[in-house]
Order: sequence, then structure tokens, then C-alpha cells
Amino acid sequence: MGFPIRAVVTGLGALTPLGLSMEETWAGLLAGRSGIGPITRFDASDLPVRIAGEVKGFDPLAAMPQKQVGRSARFAQLAVAAAQQAVDDAALTIDPEHSERIGVVMNSAVAGMGETADGENALSSGGWRHVPPTFVPSVIPNMAASHVSMSLGVHGPVTAGALACASGNAAVLDAARMISLGEADAVIAGGTDASISPLMFSGLSMMGALSRNNDDPQGASRPFDAERDGFVYGEGAVALIVESLDHALARGAHIYAEVAGGALTSDAFHIAAPQPYGTYAARAISLALERSGLAPEQVDYICAHGTSTKANDRTETMAIHTSFGKAADSVAVSSPKSMVGHLIGSAGALSLAVCALAIRDGAVPPTINLHHPDPECDLDFVPNTRRALPVRTALANAFGFGGQNCVVALTAYDG
Repeated sequence: MGFPIRAVVTGLGALTPLGLSMEETWAGLLAGRSGIGPITRFDASDLPVRIAGEVKGFDPLAAMPQKQVGRSARFAQLAVAAAQQAVDDAALTIDPEHSERIGVVMNSAVAGMGETADGENALSSGGWRHVPPTFVPSVIPNMAASHVSMSLGVHGPVTAGALACASGNAAVLDAARMISLGEADAVIAGGTDASISPLMFSGLSMMGALSRNNDDPQGASRPFDAERDGFVYGEGAVALIVESLDHALARGAHIYAEVAGGALTSDAFHIAAPQPYGTYAARAISLALERSGLAPEQVDYICAHGTSTKANDRTETMAIHTSFGKAADSVAVSSPKSMVGHLIGSAGALSLAVCALAIRDGAVPPTINLHHPDPECDLDFVPNTRRALPVRTALANAFGFGGQNCVVALTAYDG
């Protein structure tokens, strides 16, 4: 079971609404602190939703030269910063002699949508000469992965995919598969998105997907609570270093966890709504366990997708019950989105980083704002306060628009 060539996580990096590093983000999550507040990126006063999970204090010039900053969109800039952090955390040396054995999988869901809207506005207001020549290569979806490779000197396989809100999970799964095929010794894997823009908020508001709790931003994201009214849109980037176990041991790397297995399924049901009974989300969970050689009773923690929408939270609960059976009553489940909002393409990567740190520290973050439990969401959601818990096996769930489901299992590495 598992991957033919074992893959482990050796480095983490993150920029989120809770901080500009993984450790700062992790401390905020364990403390149950919300990073959600009023939108400052643009004037949202005429919109029905005026709150978001913004990355505050990020200076792209700290991650990239000025010329590269001018040729890149925010989602790529955040990705480069997160990737550099992860490489530093892993103490991974990328030199010309070995750079062809290192890869990048940096996924996103909406990529440069905000900058695309800005380009359209420039065209409409001033004509074609006002659209910069760097417009197209700055906003296309592969550019986060490409800028990571250019910034760090990576010459191995570099890919980018879009699986909506399952993008970050899928990047780590693809990285482990890449290693299993012998295509790379180490992969910088994760997700990034940064499209807090009037266009995005207008579209999601028209869908009715977002919380309108503008008067209480920090209490707006309420996964599994009976009074939840939608998700809170966020931005951020999260990167993990995934490498073969042999490569990690040979260089004496610190190992957070092992990537035990994972699975992808499709609801094939609706462009945005989940399949009503969570049937194929449950299948993704069951397959991830089967491919990891794990029984439900062995799972200590599930980092939930937990978006704070009526349909998603209910169907995810059903999926866990279906796939875990009686073991569902004893597994701890929590949602970081209660504190950072929905980071879209990077959400799943953050969930996997949370799983790795839960294994390291023997603690799981809470689901905050869970004051009125929904009777249809009847699992142990670790309400409001962190929990000390020895974690040896953890699952990260990610379920995206279009019915794309990705579940990945991490386990403690025992040597």
C-alpha cells in the first residue's frame, strides 16, 4: 500500500491572513485567533459583502527583485515567498548540479483574476495602448509555478493545475506521485490564490455563497454552526517540500510526516453545489484510507474542508459518517477556515500543513465560532478551543466547485 517510493514532508511555508510565515499562522490557529476583517484592498462600501481574509503586510520586494515584481501578479508573488520559506525550512539546497531533480507543483483556482479585471478596465477606459505588454504572462495560471522555478533555480518538472478548492491538496498528491515515478527527488508543492477584487466579490455575492456578517468579521466564518450563512473569501499561499524518503534521510532532513496516500473523485453533479449525500466525497476518503493502508479507527484527526456554507458542511459530515462508520464518533475534526476564511487554491495545502504540524506538536486547532451546533453536523468538531491530542494519522479533505474531491493522508514517520 502507499507509494512505491515513500514520500515525506520536510519543509513548510505560508502567507495567510494570520501571518507571514507558517509558524505565525500555526500559532494563530492554535490560539483560535481570527484573521478576518473589513476589506482594505479596494473600496467595498457599495458591495453586500465587505469582509475578507487578507494577507496583511506582505512586501513582494522582500521575495522578488523589482523587475520580477513588475512582471508578476500577486498570486505568483505570494507563491514565491511561501516556496522560499519552505525551502529554507527544509534546508534544501538547490544548486545547478541537482536542480534537474527538483520539481514544482504550484496550483491555483482563480490565478490572476483580479489583475485580469484591472487589465480589462485599462482597455475599456484608455484603449489597447494602456494594457501593459506583461499583462498576459503575469496572469495565466502556470505563472506561480514558473516564478517559483525561476526564483529558486528549479529545472525539474514544473506543473500547475486548477482543481478549484481542491487545488492545494492535489498539488501535494501530484508531488508524491511524481516522486514515485522517479521524476524528482524533491518537489515544492502547494497552492496560491489572491483575487480579492470587486469582480470576484460581485460574482460570489450574486451566487449567495459568501457570509454577509459584515458587522462581525471575526465571527462570520462559522463552519458546522447552525447559524452559518456562507464562507468568507480569503487569499494566501502555502508550500510544502515533498521529497523521497531516501533523499531526505541522505541529507539528514527533519521529517514532519509521511505522505501515506490519497485519492481524487468527482461528484459529476453540479457546477457549484456538492452532491447532496456526499457520496463521492466519501469515496475519496475511503480510497485515500485504502491506498494508505489505513483503517478509519487509525485516524486521529481530520482537517475538514469546512467552508461554513449550509450544503458543504452538511455533506462533508455525511461523507465522514459514510466512510468512517462507527469510527466517525471518535475522530477529532476541525476547520481552519473558521479563522482564515477560504483561501481557495491554497486552502488544501494549508490543511495538509496543519496536519503535519498536528503530528509534530500533538495538538489540533479548534473550529471557532461554533456556538450553536447544527444537528445535521454531529461530529467532534473541536469547538472553540485547541486540543492536546497525540496525532499519528491525519486526513486533509478538500472539495471544490465542479465536484472535484481530493483527500490526502499524512502519517507520523517512525524511522
